[in-house]
Amino acid sequence: MGLGAGLPAVKRRPLARASTAIAVAAGLALAGACGGGDGGGGGEDSLTVGVLLPGGGASRFGQSDRPLIEKKLKQLCPDCPVTVAATPDPAVQRQQLEAMITKGVDVLILAAIDAEGIHPSVEAAHRAGIPVVAYDRLAQGPISGYVTFDGATVGRLQGEALLKAMGAKADGGQIVMMNGATIDPNAGWYKRGSLSVLQGKVKIGKSYDTVGWRPENAFVNMTGAIAALGGGNIDGVLSANDSLAGAVVSALRAAEVSPLPPITGQDADLAAVRRIVRGDQYMTVYKPFKPEADAAAEMAIALGRGRTVDSIATGTVDSPTTKDIPAVLLPSVSVTVGNIKDTLVKDGMYTIDQICTPNLRSACDKAGLT
Repeated sequence: MGLGAGLPAVKRRPLARASTAIAVAAGLALAGACGGGDGGGGGEDSLTVGVLLPGGGASRFGQSDRPLIEKKLKQLCPDCPVTVAATPDPAVQRQQLEAMITKGVDVLILAAIDAEGIHPSVEAAHRAGIPVVAYDRLAQGPISGYVTFDGATVGRLQGEALLKAMGAKADGGQIVMMNGATIDPNAGWYKRGSLSVLQGKVKIGKSYDTVGWRPENAFVNMTGAIAALGGGNIDGVLSANDSLAGAVVSALRAAEVSPLPPITGQDADLAAVRRIVRGDQYMTVYKPFKPEADAAAEMAIALGRGRTVDSIATGTVDSPTTKDIPAVLLPSVSVTVGNIKDTLVKDGMYTIDQICTPNLRSACDKAGLT
């Protein structure tokens, strides 16, 4: 499917579900990936993996992705050194990538902040013979593999949930769209997916592209939307992720809007799950990070050993600069208060005790989180 300028064109192989492909890859493609043999890269202890993430600490990438990637790399190649760098600044990330090239890493896993701006650095890695696996976001340049969640599905799940939560107001009601950063190709992918559901159903009173995915920018934008439209005239908010949703809630609370309109999210952040239990946020999109981290680690080790990733990929994608990039596109799950236990808790993402703080105990009981 064509997803517009700057967004990946997806070509699926007739296979297969992503989870099946990952299971097959784990059992077959990488059984010998770190055991020496005649692949490239020399001995097992000579394979160095660089990981570049768009945030650390309390971000989703710091909390979930980094430890999962490191754990899987350790399992696949116990003696392979891993260097991790994280920053929200695209200029700093370019410097980090170039420093890893200078250091002589054998393969890179890159979650790009600015997919277009990182292009020259990806080219530099390619010239140095370093394969790059694009993680979560498709960077421009000669990418060797790509792992992400199907962004069109993410946006569609958000749009469908918002319409359901709006009830009768889903027919002609007014919403605000709080989209992600334009330099992130996933943001456009999500937006396109949600609009495929929302257009023709609701009036889009205001739509914002949030610079840097920063909550403080979303707060300013939402405050402006309330001033322009009137808090009582906002029937729903399509928020692209949970960090932005938190800022939307804060802006609505600051403006004393009550009751809150339904608000979407993405990433299943713990704070967002608690907001869902409390009733401040309607839904989030749960993207199981372990399969994503596992597939990226598997691709990286295979490429570092000079092997292909064809048996890992479930299809291919095209970027604005590169065609037929082997890709794994993973499924997502819509989470509302009614299925937290059967999704996030069941999968071990969070325990009930983590979600249900003392002040949420009554709401948790009502939600069946006992």
